[in-house]
Amino acid sequence: MNGSFRITEDYIGEGLRKVQAKPADTEAVAALLIQTAEWLRSRGSSQWSGLLTGEDSHNTAGAILNGDVFVCTSEDGIAGMVILLRQPSEWDRRLWESKAYDGDGALYLHRLAISRKYASIGLGGSILKWCKDGIHFDDKDTIRLDCIADNAALNSFYSKNGYTCLGEKSGFCIYENNLHQ
Repeated sequence: MNGSFRITEDYIGEGLRKVQAKPADTEAVAALLIQTAEWLRSRGSSQWSGLLTGEDSHNTAGAILNGDVFVCTSEDGIAGMVILLRQPSEWDRRLWESKAYDGDGALYLHRLAISRKYASIGLGGSILKWCKDGIHFDDKDTIRLDCIADNAALNSFYSKNGYTCLGEKSGFCIYENNLHQ
């Protein structure tokens, strides 16, 4: 596990708890990601389509073992999840170029996914807020993410949730937000 952290807000809304994913959560997290990829496909998007053929570009199982996956749990199981990388992946290094390096002070947010059962309660925005204010990582002052540039709804979602678009690279918008402000 890279660097230390502490969860400062255990709950998001009533009955939804944020915790670090454990290896026992791997199957449920994979099912949520596939559910999300299927939902995206039903809306005409090819985003995350690799998950439907068994390709996981973010090595989610490995990210769980590294302590980089956080889940939002309810009495029914996993309601949502997010990957918070403490070091940039190769993908992040390509998009962020010279800004992305080990020790750059940034977290890299990937795979924000919400169970369709919880999609209408604003859980996605609540998880983004929690990533910014509900968990503290030593030596991290910035959170970065990217999304497909031609997905207007997703770009609007990130902007409405306090992320600043810093431009477009290779068909992806890159966003940044300051932590704990």
